[in-house]
Amino acid sequence: MKVVVAIDSLKGSLTSLEAGEAIREGVLRAIPEADVVVRPLADGGEGTVEALTLGMGGRLEKAMVTGPLGRPVECAYGLLPEEKLAVVEMSGAAGITQVPESERNPMNTTTYGVGEVIRRAIEQGCRRFIIGLGGSATNDGGVGMLQALGFGMLNENGAQVSFGAKGLQELRTITTEHVLPELKDCEFRVACDVTNPLCGELGASAIYGPQKGATPTTILQMDKWLADYAELAKTVNPDADPNIPGAGAAGGLGFAFLAFLGGKLNSGTRIVLDETRLEDYVKDADFVITGEGRLDEQTMMGKAPSGVAKIAKRHGKPVIAFSGSVTEDATACNAKGIDAFFPILRSVVTLQDAMDHDSAAHNMANTVEQVFRLIRACGKV
Repeated sequence: MKVVVAIDSLKGSLTSLEAGEAIREGVLRAIPEADVVVRPLADGGEGTVEALTLGMGGRLEKAMVTGPLGRPVECAYGLLPEEKLAVVEMSGAAGITQVPESERNPMNTTTYGVGEVIRRAIEQGCRRFIIGLGGSATNDGGVGMLQALGFGMLNENGAQVSFGAKGLQELRTITTEHVLPELKDCEFRVACDVTNPLCGELGASAIYGPQKGATPTTILQMDKWLADYAELAKTVNPDADPNIPGAGAAGGLGFAFLAFLGGKLNSGTRIVLDETRLEDYVKDADFVITGEGRLDEQTMMGKAPSGVAKIAKRHGKPVIAFSGSVTEDATACNAKGIDAFFPILRSVVTLQDAMDHDSAAHNMANTVEQVFRLIRACGKV
């Protein structure tokens, strides 16, 4: 029997690979001769660097870069040298969790550190990049990142503009003569699960500005400055389009990748499933296992387990899901490719106990073992 496991992290408890290893243990207890293959799974957000890098045999690196407030921060990223691939979460260099609530103000926060991580990976030989855009503290349109990569984002005096969205107000000229030459050989796949344009009522400033500390006044200012920046971008790329879905992601960082770096925006889940080549493993599987921290109606609306289920069903494979908890509306998963799902909690416990790492791994392995004992008893081995 071949069992392929691709489960998302149980946030706060188990990483994708830790959950997968617990599942492997449970399957092998019930069916020692089973071939259990664990593949990484993530949706492009938190945990993507670790899941993809370690799951694909790469290594984790750390770099000291400019943080969102201009102070140094340590950013983790993944390297897969044989693939010339780097995996970067922008939140590692410019995330909102790095900014104390009292200092949250997108007028001041920068994406410069994101560019520094990319530059570092290029120096290490990478030419392919997976970039996760979730969790940003910024609204600078990616100008900071572009500055770090050698773009001249210049004010009326020919100097680089200030960090943060306030720098957009100063922007008068964009130059490219000092751009890192290796960028022309680089490919950027950008994990983006939002469809907001750069500007307007559904744009970066209006929708995401408030959670980053923007006021009604600064939202209007930033929106205008981003619109002016988008027009100026056409002097470098006449096809620069602020209305492309996702251009407003991460405070306009999506636009910077599209307009200046030839980036392609895709669902984070799709990127991960493509890069890990999950379909190649599923084709000859007997069972496919997936899951996440909580299964509910939203699970099948583009989340990582839904992508696994779609692949499995293309090949007629049964799909079982395990999760920390399930909701009443999780039955929607049954209609979308998950044949059966099981919560792993085995008694009434506190939330703290349920999310304890060792308890979660223990509960996962025990629950999986019982399911596969039933499968064996039914003669499906």
